[in-house]
Amino acid sequence: MDFLHTFVDQANTLIWATPAAFPLLIVVLLGAGLVTTVALGVIQLRRLPHAFAVVAGKFDDPEHKGDVSHFQALSTALSATVGIGNIAGVATAIHLGGPGALFWMWLTAAFGMALKYAECTLSMQYRTFDDDGNASGGPMYYIEQGLGPRFGPLAKGLAVLFAVAGVVASFGGGNMSQANTVAVSASMDFGARDWLVGIILAVVVGVVILGGIRRIAAVSSKLAPGMAILYVTGALVVIGFNITEVPAAFAAIVKGAFSPEASLGGSVAGGLMTTLLWGVKRGLFSNEAGQGSAPIAHAAARTDEPVREGVVAMLGPLIDTLLICTMTGLVIVTTGVWDDKFQTELQLNEADIVLASDLGTAETEYERIQAAVGARAEDRGTIDIPVQAGQQKLLAIVGRDGLVDEPVLLDKEGNPWSGTATFDPKEGTFVGDEVPLRVSGAMLLTSSVLTAQAFQTGLARITPHGNLLVTLAVFLFAVSTMISWSYYGDRCVTYLLGSRWVLAYRVVYTLFVFLGSVLALELVWAYGDLALGLMALPNLVAIVLLLPKVLEVTREYFTRMDARA
Repeated sequence: MDFLHTFVDQANTLIWATPAAFPLLIVVLLGAGLVTTVALGVIQLRRLPHAFAVVAGKFDDPEHKGDVSHFQALSTALSATVGIGNIAGVATAIHLGGPGALFWMWLTAAFGMALKYAECTLSMQYRTFDDDGNASGGPMYYIEQGLGPRFGPLAKGLAVLFAVAGVVASFGGGNMSQANTVAVSASMDFGARDWLVGIILAVVVGVVILGGIRRIAAVSSKLAPGMAILYVTGALVVIGFNITEVPAAFAAIVKGAFSPEASLGGSVAGGLMTTLLWGVKRGLFSNEAGQGSAPIAHAAARTDEPVREGVVAMLGPLIDTLLICTMTGLVIVTTGVWDDKFQTELQLNEADIVLASDLGTAETEYERIQAAVGARAEDRGTIDIPVQAGQQKLLAIVGRDGLVDEPVLLDKEGNPWSGTATFDPKEGTFVGDEVPLRVSGAMLLTSSVLTAQAFQTGLARITPHGNLLVTLAVFLFAVSTMISWSYYGDRCVTYLLGSRWVLAYRVVYTLFVFLGSVLALELVWAYGDLALGLMALPNLVAIVLLLPKVLEVTREYFTRMDARA
């Protein structure tokens, strides 16, 4: 297992962090988005009114082949993309890259609209139907059929790679990590047992997905708009309370995109490249443009016009990133919580422990922390640390890119720990069996905890429980994501093994919802990240190589539509 974990970590580094200065996959994603935008003549702006007309049902025809309406197809795709990334992803980007990261998220969404158009148009162009009339489409089909005549077995291999990665990603990022996030939130806010949360989630998800795409689409078409309206409404209330801060927030976002300043903990001390990379990465993870998942959902749309569903698909990044992520970002920035420390707890294995004597004398915490971490190279043996009621004077605790103020060491029950802890300065860990396991103190926040704090702060004048809005949103977003990703996975299974294996896949998928609630998921997240990268690479190659086909069907369709107008 250790070997496998090491292999997955190294593969992730190769795909997502090589070269370190500007990872190749991000270059490919942005490059493909730019090329597609230019080639299609900025279609995301020119044909936006047509997209709204299509999704409103103006062109719906029940006689057309397909399983669901344009609106239901968009809702299913949005159910998978509007999720934890809109809550936790934006917060992480701002925490690590400062407010300026939101600007780069906007840029990726703008390019992402063109990518979504291209990949979903191709998905419709090359979709297939089984004997029961059920539609199947996605990158695996347009890679094999579109590139097959030119590249033969290589195209088939890339299509299989995408489908296998899609199945793996459905169990990881699309399922278990979502369930785990809900279980953690329910435990923190309500003290709920993780196994009970797992059972409830498995039943809810199982009832929906065992009914197939029509039931998935029916639930998604109600759940996706409802959860988005609830979350955005809460965000608008917070922004309204802080309306005088909005101009300064936008100024900080634009200025921070090009001249980022270090936060309290120095989390953006890496400068422009840190801000840009985190904004791009979280933007792409948020709207999944170019990843190849959304084309699977849009392929089920009831239409005979591939371009018609393509313009619907490009609304995804607009709603997901330019609207909902912006709301989250403004809540965090206008309330100012991204740069404040709050009393909270942290597992010590998630913290960085250094000798207080190694902290430098620099002005920023970031530089002081770097000095202490750099001093680890020297092996000085272990040191005994006397701890009384959680207090000690020899160690500094680094949590979430900043020093923990007045840290209190805790035992597994959450009580102040007393005793003598043996500390290894080189490894930055305690050794032995009797050691503290958690730390309490004032520290920077990140992920969904930061967003929850922003809502709690922003809604404090009307309720002390504003964070519960985020808890509810986490539940709804996670459930919708798990439901939609099950469909992505079963279409990949259909491509690889045939439709007779779909029911077995759905049953196993439901069981993994429960497992995700009760297991630690560090390794699962790593598998999921690797699978997402392996999905994106062959899909982006196919989009660029098949761009002439996209241009051909686009010109033909809009020539007819413009003549009819």
